[in-house]
Formats: sequence, structure tokens, C-alpha cells
Amino acid sequence: MELSRREFLKTSGAGMGGLVLLGALGSGKAPPRRIPLGKEVIGETPTICCYCSVGCGAYVATKGDLVVNLEGDPDHPISLGSLCSKGQAMLQVHNVGDNINPYRLTKPLYRAPRASEFTEITWSEAISLVAERVKETRDRTFVTTDNGNTVNRTEAIASIGGGELDNEECYLLSKANRALGVVYLEHCARI
Repeated sequence: MELSRREFLKTSGAGMGGLVLLGALGSGKAPPRRIPLGKEVIGETPTICCYCSVGCGAYVATKGDLVVNLEGDPDHPISLGSLCSKGQAMLQVHNVGDNINPYRLTKPLYRAPRASEFTEITWSEAISLVAERVKETRDRTFVTTDNGNTVNRTEAIASIGGGELDNEECYLLSKANRALGVVYLEHCARI
């Protein structure tokens, strides 16, 4: 049987249209996504990112009680499979029971000026170091008046709130920053 180019395209189009129609009339429920990891099959669960009010979609792959992978949901109408840096970091903050994610930092690291390596320091040292630098920067850059008006501010320090803070924590953060004279207050959901 010999087909012309036009007949071939008509037949191919009708065949593809039939397959699409057959898929649309199927069960209506998509099969659950599975990711093979080695020889084991790991289930994926669709979820919503918890960091801001956008509501980007993600798939979380679990093995037992542990999260082993996280990626954007390509079928989600808001994010279309992409996640911001905060959403991509959701995997790093997850731990279940005594199992701590090996990628999660649990101790502060400090890199001295012009040093090439980070060194581990204690939490007390890290908090003291940050407090000293905030105080020094505030004292050095504090402005009391501007064009004869009292302003009492520092423009050398900025503060950004996190998406996991509740209202009370955000209130305390803003009060502490206002007491320091910080005028650049922002929240991560607006960036």
C-alpha cells in the first residue's frame, strides 16, 4: 500500500488524537510518581513549600522515615517545577528523631578575614562575635540628626526576617532592630 505524504499526516494525526482522547478518558487519576534509588523503589509525596505565602509545589521522596530527595513539582500551576533557594534548602533542615541530615550544619563555622578555610567555633563564640560586630558597626555609623531633624538611625545594618518566624518572633525582631536604629527591615517572603 502506497501512502501520499498528505494521507500519512492525516493518519498519524488521527492516531495521535485517538491516543490523547484515550488518555483523557482513562481513570482520571495519575499514577503515583516513583523514583528508583539503586534497586529500591522510593515513593514521592507531593507537598507545598513552607517558606512563604506563594505556595510552590514540590515532591518529597522518602525512604522509611527519612527524606532522601526534594525537587520542584513540574505539574504545579504556580511554580512549574522551580523552587527558590529557600525551597531547595528544605531538604537540609529536615531530620527525623535521632537521624540528622548529613548535609545540615549543626555547629557554627567561622572564616577569618583573608583565610581560605572555615574553622568550627562554639555557639557562645559565634554569638559574641556577632554582637561585637553589630555594636561596633552601630557605634561607627549611628546618625543622630539629618538636616537639623532628629533621626537616631544606622543605615549600615539591615535585617531580614525568616519565613519560619511566627508573629511574636517577628514582633520581637522588629522591636530589637528599631531599638538599634535599624531602618532596613525586610521579610524573606517579599524578596
